[in-house]
Amino acid sequence: MSGEGLTVRDLRVTFDGFTAVDGVDLDIRPGDLRFLIGPNGAGKTTLVDAVTGLVKATGSVRFGDQSLLGKPVQKIARMGIGRTFQTATVFEELTVLQNLDIAAGAGRGVWTMLRRRKDIPEPVARALETTGLTELRDRPAGVLAHGQKQWLEIGMLLVQDVKLLLLDEPVAGMSHDEREATGELLQRVSEDHTVVVIEHDMDFMRSFARSVSVLHAGKVLSEGTVAEVQADAKVQEVYLGRASEPQSSASESAPATAVAVAEEA
Repeated sequence: MSGEGLTVRDLRVTFDGFTAVDGVDLDIRPGDLRFLIGPNGAGKTTLVDAVTGLVKATGSVRFGDQSLLGKPVQKIARMGIGRTFQTATVFEELTVLQNLDIAAGAGRGVWTMLRRRKDIPEPVARALETTGLTELRDRPAGVLAHGQKQWLEIGMLLVQDVKLLLLDEPVAGMSHDEREATGELLQRVSEDHTVVVIEHDMDFMRSFARSVSVLHAGKVLSEGTVAEVQADAKVQEVYLGRASEPQSSASESAPATAVAVAEEA
């Protein structure tokens, strides 16, 4: 697809002398489905916070030809950048359709959006179809399954005409079937959007990532395809210990996510 990509150069975020993001460079092309992986404390969420204006940072972040650093959160959102958090944020008392209507806005008053009606705006209809929630459109969001709430939140970004979606652990707590359906949803979304996923589920990453960035101690340790990252000696060195160490010892001391990254290398 054509459109804007995300370019990050020498990004740094510091909290009271602690450097959480330490000189990160990223090039995420339009239409990519990029996974950011790494252990807790690697800087993944802080990186996304910096891109979306939630924390102060130095360096350069550009979305297409637009600079993002220093801009308010709302202005960055209006540039077509949307994000989700680990817990889905939906209006549980309202129906799926009403949630999407409110997210879309469309210049209507709130009572107009909440009133039951037959006509559905095209962006809302497309979001219902893309997320697989068409048959559930009149159901209160509060009774949806965990995975369905995450899909609804993604749909609420789609109706806002976002171009870049930043998703923080979208499959956390999901069943196997929900994870598979979410991966297929992200593949559909990335046909027309750029998608960046923070993830700890390595099986999910292996199944659906087009490209991967491994973060460690606030830096980009490795980038490439899933196979390239798993075969990278730096990833194995940091996460599994030196090759001369017994494998059992390294596996016992390595983080579970790290073992999963390199287990097929």
